[in-house]
Amino acid sequence: MRPRRRYEPARPSVPHARINDGIRTPRVRLIDTDGSQIGIKTTDEAREYAYAKNLDLVEIAATADPPVCRVMDYGKYRYGEEQKAKLARKHQQQIHIKEIKLRPKIGVHDYETKKGHVVRFLGQRAKVKVTIMFRGRETTHPERGRDLLMRLAEDVQEIGMIESQPLLEGRNMTMVLAPTKSTGEKAKAVPEAKAEPEAKISKSAGEKAKAEPEAKSKSPVTSEQALAEEADGA
Repeated sequence: MRPRRRYEPARPSVPHARINDGIRTPRVRLIDTDGSQIGIKTTDEAREYAYAKNLDLVEIAATADPPVCRVMDYGKYRYGEEQKAKLARKHQQQIHIKEIKLRPKIGVHDYETKKGHVVRFLGQRAKVKVTIMFRGRETTHPERGRDLLMRLAEDVQEIGMIESQPLLEGRNMTMVLAPTKSTGEKAKAVPEAKAEPEAKISKSAGEKAKAEPEAKSKSPVTSEQALAEEADGA
């Protein structure tokens, strides 16, 4: 029976494994489809054994002496490995780095705008690289840039922490801020906190509406009504 395939498909996402005619060692330790060990066979014998079952001979331990090969459906094996790699990438947390650039003599409004961007990026669980750009004689006063970076770090300390201290490189001073562990949790809790007072307001409004008719029905008796009732009784 002819082999199922004689070449290695190009799939870079899964580690390379030699199969069928790609196995060049003279002897291999053969494992059957159910995991039972058949023993040491010549590569040709092991290959013919796999072909007889219309399956592939796959090298699973190339560093062993002799190499370990298993009889399997190579297509299903590769599909399973790709699914495992895809699942691992799905659960892998990706860290994005955003960059904000400032000037040492930045104005108050511009600073507040830049700080808002930093807060938004940290709320998205992204790291923020803050860069102070010096020009001309500003390089003679690097402490101004450092003070500005530390001020920014202090303003966002509730949601961000300093991962990399301010470092001067040429005409730029950089600092990296990373989100705290509770940053995302605080963002989710805000809508719930806002919804609670609204519920209390609506409840109190309903109670007030019910109380008004009762108050009207139980309005106090005036003095004129009391005199009229006494006259009728007399």
